[in-house]
Amino acid sequence: MLILLAAFALVPLTLPLLVRAIGARAFYVAAAVPAIAFVHAVLQAPAVLAGGVPIETFEWIPSLGIRLSLRMDLLSWVLTLIVTGVGALVLLYCRWYFDGQLDGVGQFSAVLLGFAGAMYGLVLVDDLVVLVMLWEVTSVLSYLLIGFYHRRGASRRSALQALLVTTVGGLVMLVGVVLLVIGAGTTSLSGILAHPPHGPVVDAAIVLILVGALSKSAIFPFHFWLPGAMAAPTPVSAYLHAAAMVKAGIYLIARLAPAFALIGPWRPILISLGAFTMLLGGVQALRETDLKRILAYGTVSQLGLLTVVLGYGTRDAALAGLALLVSHALFKSSLFLIVGVIDRQLSTRDIGELSGLGRQAPVLAVAAIVAVCSMAGVIPTIGFVAKEGALAALLHESAGGAAWGVVALIGMIAGSMLTAAYGIRFVWGAFWRKKARATEEPGTDAAAAARGSAGPARYMPDTEWPSPPVGFVATPIVLAALTLVAGFAAGLLDHALALYADTVAAETPGVAASAPAHLALWHGLEPALWISLGTLVVGALAFAAAHALGWDRRAHLLPFSAVDAYNLVLRGIARLSVAVTRVTQRGSLPIYVGTIFVVLVVAEGTVLVAGPDWRVQLDAWQSPVQPFVAPVMIVAGLIAVRARKRYTGVVLVSVTGMGMITLFATSGAPDLALTQVLVETVTMIAFALVLRRIPSRMGEHHASVWPVARAVLGAAVGLTMAAVATVATGARQAKPISESFPELAYRLGHGTNVVNVALVDLRGWDTMGELSVLILAATGVASLVFVTHRADLLSQLSALPEAVGRSRRVLIETDEGLKRQTRGGHVEGRRAWLVGGQRVRAGERSIMLEVIVRILFHTIIVVSLYVLFAGHNLPGGGFAGGLIAGIALVMRYIAGGRYELGAAAPTDAGRFLGGGMVLAVACAVVPVFFGQAPLTSAVLEADIPVLGHLEFVTSTIFDIGVYLVVIGLVLDVLRSLGAEVDRQRLEQAEQAEQTGQVSAR
Repeated sequence: MLILLAAFALVPLTLPLLVRAIGARAFYVAAAVPAIAFVHAVLQAPAVLAGGVPIETFEWIPSLGIRLSLRMDLLSWVLTLIVTGVGALVLLYCRWYFDGQLDGVGQFSAVLLGFAGAMYGLVLVDDLVVLVMLWEVTSVLSYLLIGFYHRRGASRRSALQALLVTTVGGLVMLVGVVLLVIGAGTTSLSGILAHPPHGPVVDAAIVLILVGALSKSAIFPFHFWLPGAMAAPTPVSAYLHAAAMVKAGIYLIARLAPAFALIGPWRPILISLGAFTMLLGGVQALRETDLKRILAYGTVSQLGLLTVVLGYGTRDAALAGLALLVSHALFKSSLFLIVGVIDRQLSTRDIGELSGLGRQAPVLAVAAIVAVCSMAGVIPTIGFVAKEGALAALLHESAGGAAWGVVALIGMIAGSMLTAAYGIRFVWGAFWRKKARATEEPGTDAAAAARGSAGPARYMPDTEWPSPPVGFVATPIVLAALTLVAGFAAGLLDHALALYADTVAAETPGVAASAPAHLALWHGLEPALWISLGTLVVGALAFAAAHALGWDRRAHLLPFSAVDAYNLVLRGIARLSVAVTRVTQRGSLPIYVGTIFVVLVVAEGTVLVAGPDWRVQLDAWQSPVQPFVAPVMIVAGLIAVRARKRYTGVVLVSVTGMGMITLFATSGAPDLALTQVLVETVTMIAFALVLRRIPSRMGEHHASVWPVARAVLGAAVGLTMAAVATVATGARQAKPISESFPELAYRLGHGTNVVNVALVDLRGWDTMGELSVLILAATGVASLVFVTHRADLLSQLSALPEAVGRSRRVLIETDEGLKRQTRGGHVEGRRAWLVGGQRVRAGERSIMLEVIVRILFHTIIVVSLYVLFAGHNLPGGGFAGGLIAGIALVMRYIAGGRYELGAAAPTDAGRFLGGGMVLAVACAVVPVFFGQAPLTSAVLEADIPVLGHLEFVTSTIFDIGVYLVVIGLVLDVLRSLGAEVDRQRLEQAEQAEQTGQVSAR
């Protein structure tokens, strides 16, 4: 099972390439994985049906007691057969559904197979924490599947709606799982069910878990996301909304019922909401004209029925409920796939446009009728067997005086009537001949065609039907046939499903005991049979009445719908966020910074004043350099406050940074000194780029206000931080862990540079968080500057003239070179040492700078790589190496402008940022698969001739990720604050020039 779960995770990675190579036939490969899993589950049948429970366990996070434990008892076995069997058939169906279509199909196939794998793990996993993780994975993957047609606004909205509803429900469920795990003292689901905890906290936990289950299974008030999800391709509807995703909530209810069905809040929640959902979905299905939406609301109704029967919590109801679960997966997936065939062949699902299809596609019509019969509970299908069993169980409970049994029975009877009604409506709408509408009668071509083809009855002409491939219709036919096979095999199903039913309470306390019920195709003329037949008759009459009264053409019964309520909530949240933003985000940077500083001074000052006696140990200095450097830093800071020019202020602030470099270098911290030098250099360049777009002198447009208050606040912050540093250094009582860092760095990180090893190994989680901050900062800067896109298209090498493309450059001026002409006919000036040099205006070019950059660029890149790889044992590392490489890019930009930057790094900065983050995350995740803690390093050693003994520490890969992220950050800053600002300035100048010319005319 673990190997199959790994296959579900890995095979999808290859599908996009396979789709590109062999087209829709790649779905054969995708279908092979769930097919193998189905065969494996079938092979486990002897052990499971004998009462055994195959288990496979992998210790995933031992420190937290989390195991990837897969456990196949009877309930998991049944759900595994549904998930893998229907999944394999749906993937085979996709081979014809997407035939001839390539756009997005590779991603679709990968996501659909990944979803099948997530469901496979969800129904087998025994650890509640892992179950919640897989639960959310299914939500995310369903979002991608529902939004497959991402260019359509309806698809995007429906996908987001499903994601929000199911994810919010999942978060609520997570809280319940935490409470339940704390109450039970274990994360093992089987352990919790074997020894269920009790108490009000457990009751609250179960209610929260039920919220997640109901939201997943589209039970009121969360039902509205499922009809909206019909914007997805039909295979998604057939699998997710008939056999997989919506079954996750039903599975969880069935899983918890043996232990918690008799607690106080269980039945009131499940039976009341389930019964109401049954009726709500059935009524709305009679009003729809889209075949998929008829089935969607029918699915909502059927999910309500499953919630009532499986959630009732008695042995006979559980037996019938599990049979209903099997029958629903078969008939509903078959019906969805039949709609997919119709839609693919005719490009319509509107029942008003379909007529006489049953005569042209009789096999498909028979399959649909069989599936609908199973849905309505007509003998001899499995739907009839399950329905009769459920009615008998609820009749027994009602007769015994169980109040919720009466509610459940009434709800099921009413819901079954509606099921028969909309089932007939589906068959009539898809396959029956229909009378011509009144608007088509007098004198129209459609009316004439109707009279010619159907005589005086004036029927619509039969819809033309192009015959679909046999493989396309085979899947729904097989699923429909299985509903008949399962009906005749009711005795065998009874033997199997009873293993789960026997774990549930026999009856509700207070109800007289009776002999255990059994699934059978014929129980005789008992009350449940007559009720079942009565629901069919009343359902047929209800369909006839609804059709005669034009029920589907009437306005909404209520002035609002659940979707309206959902949209109202979203609008309310949006307006609240705007109001909060309007109050808290005033658009003034001084106010933001001032607020932070005031809170800092008040909070830290209060702690300092209220704290115990201070223990302070101060030295005048630790190095003779400090008395000379510190005054310079202080004076530079004071002068910077008084500076009237922005650039002067930036330079003076940098003096304090340079002073820190000196202090680091003389305090035995060469790594910090090196990094500080590079940071100060890059920061100075970033400031210089920004200062080009704002006035050079402060106060030209907006004068600084409250100078005295600013001075007082600044002094208070400085004094507070000085006090905190002084008190904190003297308050330590325990031995600092940093004293063990040299030993830990060598023993765990296999390096002698304590700073670098701490960053990429000992405290790698901190570094990963810092990388995320860097990526967010780069993205934020780019978002503020770029208007329509993130890439600087003008800096791409493809925008350069052909004469200075990849051809060999002339580096020495000659008369011949001076006489060369560009495409525009203008004589070129001096040949450029850099690719983008010719695009720089003559007054801004420097041949000396171009030569220097040309000579030094590659050397600096080599030095950055040396600093990267030497940083494990010598000063340096990924951060310093990335900054050095970034400075090399800065040199190229300064010397040759934005076109030179595009030639130096002809790729998007996001690739550096994303690639670096992927490497860092991989270093955290990969060790977990080998049973190690995240970010655990390994050493690879080898003796190589000539080179000798070599060692490679895997944390170096993490450092490479840091290197790439830093390069991406610098490149993003240069592209946005440099190249894009240059482009905008040039564009503004050209517009001003054109405006001036127009004015002159």
